Amino acid sequence: MKILAVIPARAGSKGIPNKNIRIIGGHPLIYYSIKNALSSGMITDVIVSTDSTEVKIIANQMGANVKWRDAALCGDAVTLDAVIADAVPEGEWDYVVTMQPTSPTLRVSTLDAAIKYTIDNGLDTVISAINAPHLSWGEKDGKKVPNYTERLNRQYLPPCYMETGAFVVSRASVVTPKTRIGAKVDVYEVPEDESQDVDTFEDLRSVAATLDRQKVAIYVNGNNKRGIGHIYRALEMADEFYVKPDIYYDTNQTDPKVFGKTTHNLIPVNGIAELFDRCKQNEYTVFINDILTTSIDYMIGLRSVLPKAEIVNFEDDGEGIIKADLVFNALFHENEYPQIHAGEKYYIAGKTFMFYEPIEIKEKVKRVFISFGGADPQNYSDRLLNMICKPEYKDYEFVVVLGRAKYNVEALMDFNKYDNIEVLYDVSNMPELMTSCDVGITSRGRTGYELAILGIPSISMAQNQREEKHGFVCNENGFTYIGLNPDDEIIESNLKMYLNMSKGSREKFHNMLLSHDLRGGRKRVMSLINSL
Repeated sequence: MKILAVIPARAGSKGIPNKNIRIIGGHPLIYYSIKNALSSGMITDVIVSTDSTEVKIIANQMGANVKWRDAALCGDAVTLDAVIADAVPEGEWDYVVTMQPTSPTLRVSTLDAAIKYTIDNGLDTVISAINAPHLSWGEKDGKKVPNYTERLNRQYLPPCYMETGAFVVSRASVVTPKTRIGAKVDVYEVPEDESQDVDTFEDLRSVAATLDRQKVAIYVNGNNKRGIGHIYRALEMADEFYVKPDIYYDTNQTDPKVFGKTTHNLIPVNGIAELFDRCKQNEYTVFINDILTTSIDYMIGLRSVLPKAEIVNFEDDGEGIIKADLVFNALFHENEYPQIHAGEKYYIAGKTFMFYEPIEIKEKVKRVFISFGGADPQNYSDRLLNMICKPEYKDYEFVVVLGRAKYNVEALMDFNKYDNIEVLYDVSNMPELMTSCDVGITSRGRTGYELAILGIPSISMAQNQREEKHGFVCNENGFTYIGLNPDDEIIESNLKMYLNMSKGSREKFHNMLLSHDLRGGRKRVMSLINSL
């Protein structure tokens, strides 16, 4: 079967001067249509119809044939039908595909699927279109009238196909100087990101953004032992890109339930080999690791399958950091290599915390917030609950929040039988709950930063040896840090001290906590990633 692609590209564009040869995404605009036509598995021949010397040079260099267009076919009033008919050489052609040079986001897979659809269904003409139903209005008898009988949400409106201009597939026998439309006509729906047609400078800016957009992947794991702060941060990071990242997790390490009700692309993999295979297929431009310690071998393997990607690691204290483009260690303060950005300046606060003001310090402590992150491997929650259920604490209110990866949740829920104790699981609006409290008790991870953003004086203890290295949650910054797995006696004595602490002392802690700019970390991190 012989299928000819004709790409009309005259000189003299008035709206955007030199439109077809403008460099966009690193190539002349017309490059993308020629490349799609030459890469097609269905198209057998390619002709560019032009009166532009520059377009001719580009087409010839890429391997396409050129039909020099007569001046009579270059006027504004000349229809495209006449231009296409003029460009079709003599011979037996089965189909002629018109491909506009102003649709650079079209993918060759979509083009081939449309041609195959035309052939398989015995159609004379198929036009690229996007389904864009909207509530619209027309005019009748001089009055504006709706083009609908019932106002419905967009997803319930009937289809409304708008031509994109990317391609018209025509049976060769219907192509004449006056038409390319046969009796059997259909449209082929193209994805929204392939529907852009460059006609204005605004279109040019939009297409440039599409062609230059990142392709992002995040690899993250979280569980009862490692905690799930990584999961929360990965989801926050995913929302910062103008694309929808692929979020990978290892099924041997992570239960998908810890991701909650997110609509991001969650992709399970069974080990590193499968992760690398998927990376090789997708050619990501940005790859983010939030898996704690990375090894040299892992990073070398990742580089081998993503040689052009920028690799960004979070909270990584492994030897793999020397192979990363950026490392953000908000929980640590070591800055051994130039690509490492350490300290609380790079903490990524949850979006909801950005809109809550710090608490006001009251005369007396009435309400205590207790949470040890998503996992609590040391079972500090259990120990605190067994303390605060004593009668001596009945005049204080305690809010205990259990995370998604916490074990024995049902047993701890029994403590709700005490009037002054409220045990909650997987809270969605943590800042609202925190700001209702006067002091806090937490571990040395993400929750400590959240309490600091709100200026809540807090006791802290480490969950493991790694947390002992975390630098921000310390006495110098306004916390009372009591170490890893302290005795109950130490925990309880500090709890009593906080319950009876004066307003002035708590205000000192409050001011120390608020002296750190924890709200600007998200902007700093994304600025550095986007500058790679």
